[in-house]
Amino acid sequence: MAPKRNPLKLNKLQLKTLTLLQELARLPDMATPNAATGEVTVTGFPPPHGNHFHMGRFVVMASDATGLRNEAVWRALTRKQLAHGHFPTAITLTPAGIAYQTHMRDAILHGGDD
Repeated sequence: MAPKRNPLKLNKLQLKTLTLLQELARLPDMATPNAATGEVTVTGFPPPHGNHFHMGRFVVMASDATGLRNEAVWRALTRKQLAHGHFPTAITLTPAGIAYQTHMRDAILHGGDD
């Protein structure tokens, strides 16, 4: 049997937020990895200008990023053991959060060359 596409049943806002956090975790000026635990703490959140913001080589629509500033989304990711943090200043992705397949990357990260 094939694995479930969204086994933790994250809603669309949670999936978008986790996708953005995963990308922020890849950016050295936005996040700090912990080699001992495999976690990555995100402390940099790009400010929007107009209806979008830049994240590394990508452009993200501000409407796709509302979960980055939503405490309920952070709590949901914590309950699902994908992250833990100190809203609104820092959130740490667990190894499970880093590896979770959201299938949203191509839909919300625009303009990057893979």
